[in-house]
Amino acid sequence: MPEFDFSPLEIQFLEALALILIACLTVPVFKRIGFGTILGYLAAGVILGASLTLGFTEHPEELLHFAEFGVVLFLFVIGLGLSLSSTAMVMQALDERGERASGHGRKAFAILLFQDLAIVPLLLIVALLAPSGEELGLTQSFQNIGIAIGAIAALIVTGRYLLNPIFRILANSGAPEIMTAFALGIVIAAALLMDLAGMSYAMGAFIAGVMLAESSFRHELEANVEPFRGLFLGLFLGLFFVAVGISLSLDAVAANWLTIVIAVPVVIVLKAAVIYGVLRGFGAAHDVAVRAAFALPQAGEFGFVLFASAVSAGVLQAELSSILVAVVTLTMVASPLVERLAPVLLSKSDAAEIEEDFSDAGGQALVIGFGRFGQVVTQALRLGDISVTILDADAERVREAQEFGSRIHFGDGTRREVLRAAGAEEADLIVICVDDAEIAKDIVRLVGSKFSNAELLVRAYDRPAAIQLIHMGIDTPVRETFDAGLRMGGLALRAAGVSDEDAAEAIADVRRRDERRLQLQVQQTTDAGDDTLAAMKKIKPEPI
Repeated sequence: MPEFDFSPLEIQFLEALALILIACLTVPVFKRIGFGTILGYLAAGVILGASLTLGFTEHPEELLHFAEFGVVLFLFVIGLGLSLSSTAMVMQALDERGERASGHGRKAFAILLFQDLAIVPLLLIVALLAPSGEELGLTQSFQNIGIAIGAIAALIVTGRYLLNPIFRILANSGAPEIMTAFALGIVIAAALLMDLAGMSYAMGAFIAGVMLAESSFRHELEANVEPFRGLFLGLFLGLFFVAVGISLSLDAVAANWLTIVIAVPVVIVLKAAVIYGVLRGFGAAHDVAVRAAFALPQAGEFGFVLFASAVSAGVLQAELSSILVAVVTLTMVASPLVERLAPVLLSKSDAAEIEEDFSDAGGQALVIGFGRFGQVVTQALRLGDISVTILDADAERVREAQEFGSRIHFGDGTRREVLRAAGAEEADLIVICVDDAEIAKDIVRLVGSKFSNAELLVRAYDRPAAIQLIHMGIDTPVRETFDAGLRMGGLALRAAGVSDEDAAEAIADVRRRDERRLQLQVQQTTDAGDDTLAAMKKIKPEPI
């Protein structure tokens, strides 16, 4: 067997390769199971630290110091565009359920943003608490605080009076890349100034971001930084969390497992209780407060940043930091399970709290369902001077619409007496905009048998739903994504250089082909007779 004699540089490359391979295995797995990329990077660090003896696993503090540049960049981006961190894990879950615009979704977003911004004063506190080599008297302490305040004031004054003139000169040079270079120079200079003043690099980066956000050239800077943001933030922030995982003392975690097991539910309960109390104190409904509290019971991943900074500054011991990191990690792992308990505490009579009052109902059109689809339809009708009655069975949505000044009648559109009270007998047009395909079919059956005098338009969730509606006598069900897809296709053709006339003809051809395919599928499911359901299941997306 040949013997390989690797140089120090080659060894460093091999170590970097091992780090990348482990991260490429753990991050997709953790993201797939809903735990997010941050825990994936953390797991990669734990695996590396426990299983491999590498240069950076023996001295993780060196890797941690290097990777802290990712925190600096991230705080800069927060200052420039108020970007969110992996709290996107929560926002992704809300988006998947269509709850981002709901009452608890908006409040959860506000709390997440506050959590992210809170890292700035917390890092400042860590810097102020950091012990120095000598005992400081009261006078010296106040002097250090004064220096820090003076440095912050100097940055603010510089940003207020010097940035715009300099950027104007650079913009006139005709070299846009020099503006990006100058912006990054501002970030580094601000970080260094804060460090010299006894603060953290991240604090300076955040202030630099805020300064640049106030510049007249903000949008130009955002456009220039955008192509690199994902690369640098993903690279350095991922490396930072890997370094946190490597520096995690598994011996300390094992020795204090009982403390950790007790602390995790305590943290979850306390945070959920605080969020619920604050929201209720500011007038939020019980169910909104419960949903928001159970969506955010986990400790934020910025805790990793804070603990690492505290250890570097000598404020926390490494063993205590490992315990806290373990607690934060487990709360993040447990949060999806905790959220499933929310329905237990929701009000059982929530729907009954809103009275079905139809005293002012009646109009030319009755719109059933006031979600994102129904809202657009209603706006079009109102702009056409059509009097509209809106009906929705979601109590929370009715409350939210009332907050914005829209009058919606609460009621179940599948009940005949509700539709009659809402004016279905007198309406010229009934538009069914609910997003549940089964409920839509129930309403179609009811309207067809009891209120057939009105013109009926129905939203179809997808192609199979459209075919079922056609079988029920709805000639032109509106597929909610089809027209939007065609419009995007037309824009894409024009952007690719196709003439307006040719683009319009291409889109018209797609529409004709799709219509023929739809009619063929309707006929196929009709011919299936008793096996209609089986035939519907065979309908798959295919080229037209």
